[in-house]
Amino acid sequence: MDKRTCDSQDVEVRKGPWTMEEDLILINYIANHGEGVWNSLARSAGLKRTGKSCRLRWLNYLRPDVRRGNITPEEQLLIMELHAKWGNRWSKIAKHLPGRTDNEIKNFWRTRIQKHIKQAENMNRLSSNISEHNNIQQVSTSQTPTSLADSIETYSGNNNNNNNNNNMGTTFHHQGNFPNENIWSMEDLWSMQLLNDANN
Repeated sequence: MDKRTCDSQDVEVRKGPWTMEEDLILINYIANHGEGVWNSLARSAGLKRTGKSCRLRWLNYLRPDVRRGNITPEEQLLIMELHAKWGNRWSKIAKHLPGRTDNEIKNFWRTRIQKHIKQAENMNRLSSNISEHNNIQQVSTSQTPTSLADSIETYSGNNNNNNNNNNMGTTFHHQGNFPNENIWSMEDLWSMQLLNDANN
């Protein structure tokens, strides 16, 4: 029973933000003893923190070679190049950026680079949709006047054909009705018959 109590007390750890006093304890201990195994380091240093919490605090904030300030454009290009090669292997990427932590690089990727990539993809998708829509409109616009012109031409052609047919009918009608000078009346025929009889 007492053993369980001791174990529960050993397991009990402090959570939340680190205090300045805790930072100084961790810095001084590592300066004197080195990093070592983080779980035993936390107990040996007298910190009520987990080994993982001590490791992250040291690597991301307290170690002397941590690089401060914004990530430069050169570092951003290197992060993009290494991410394209290795994916989300942040610790491996961090080894190629001296002074930058894997956690810092991961946060920068997710909040800055990945966000811009998604925005660029959305813009490209929107631009492609707009371009496709404009092409459809251009094709529709170019086809409509042609169809209208064809309809007008067809209509005009039909009217011309009808007029020609009407003209042909009229011409035939006129041709069927001989001109007046070519028509012989009955009186003319009798006169010619009498003239012939007299001559005979």
